[in-house]
Amino acid sequence: MNIIDLFAGCGGMSLGFHMAGFKSVVANEIDDWAGDTYEHNHPATHLIRKDIREINDWDACLPPSFKARIDGVVGGPPCQGFSLSGNRDARDPRNSLFMEFVRCLKHFMPRFFVMENVPGLLSMRTAQGNSVIEIILSECASAGYKATYSILNAAEYGVPQLRERVFIIGIQKQYPYSKLRIFPQPQVPSEKQITVDLAIGDLPPIESGEGTEFQKYFSTPQNAYQEWARHNSAGVYNHVAMRHTQRLIDRFKVIQHGQSVADVPHEHSALKRGDPKVKSGKVYSQNNMRVYGDAPSPTVAASFQSNFIHPHLNRNFTAREGARLQSFPDNYIFKGKRTTMSWEKSLSQYQQIGNAVPPLLAKAIAKNIAQYFEKIDTIADDGKCFGSVQLSLFSEKQEHSSVF
Repeated sequence: MNIIDLFAGCGGMSLGFHMAGFKSVVANEIDDWAGDTYEHNHPATHLIRKDIREINDWDACLPPSFKARIDGVVGGPPCQGFSLSGNRDARDPRNSLFMEFVRCLKHFMPRFFVMENVPGLLSMRTAQGNSVIEIILSECASAGYKATYSILNAAEYGVPQLRERVFIIGIQKQYPYSKLRIFPQPQVPSEKQITVDLAIGDLPPIESGEGTEFQKYFSTPQNAYQEWARHNSAGVYNHVAMRHTQRLIDRFKVIQHGQSVADVPHEHSALKRGDPKVKSGKVYSQNNMRVYGDAPSPTVAASFQSNFIHPHLNRNFTAREGARLQSFPDNYIFKGKRTTMSWEKSLSQYQQIGNAVPPLLAKAIAKNIAQYFEKIDTIADDGKCFGSVQLSLFSEKQEHSSVF
């Protein structure tokens, strides 16, 4: 099936759908470096590098030789906090880039769509007190789709990371909608989830300031995940460690597993900027946490360059280690600078990786959707979607708490 990937970032969603046999025909991404990464790794996809609001003719975005239909639209529109103009409520998705996603749906009328966002979306309300998720589902219903949402944990789908995200899946109204069958069921029990050590233990053990943009593997793969990550890769890309000061390395040495900078003794605490003789007194407990090697990683966010310390080395993660924890294979190469300064507007490699949908999670969703349509004649509408029987948010939350 053919898809369009909107707000595509570095391409995690497209990669996962590609793994499941889908074809990304068109993608849209406004960021330069994320676009470079996407284009390098998806050369067969027509990438539209412009503000989605400036796309006036969706048909013109299709490759000239493309004559088939668009089966799906996927992406993660930034619903929260983005107002298109002046006095509008910035918290109302009808005033956000979400409506550009809906505009694409209305034009192509694909059989399905997949939308991704953070769990906080479920508790968001507009200035008038209206539920944001209800508005989103209502707008999708008006566009001709039955839809609802579920919270999926990436670790339950083979990703070495405890990452929860909200996914909204919609299908055209003429099809039966079964929430139980449209969302993939958990595939990996907690006792078999991929740990940090299993995910990155075979990467070259470089110290602070070491590494090059390409390195040969220093050992053979030790498990199935490492073997999968290395498939069709000649070596390791994007595995360069940040250069830390000796003071920072000494601080890392005293941080134990599960601890962060908030737990260090006074002599290792942060100094005041501009006066190295004075302690700053500021503590950010989410920074520089040493992760456990024998458990999946905490959520790899866009700021993960300073969020975590390697479980066994006294440095932060490299971009490649973050990519492994997000389930990007080693032959997926990230472009742009590794890190950026505040005045640089493009997304660094770390930010691209942290913002991405984990490919193995996207693959599980895509594979399940393909099977859903293959068996569509055997599926009965269970009414658990907006646009059929409108469920209350209370009942939805109760259902999630019992499952997850």
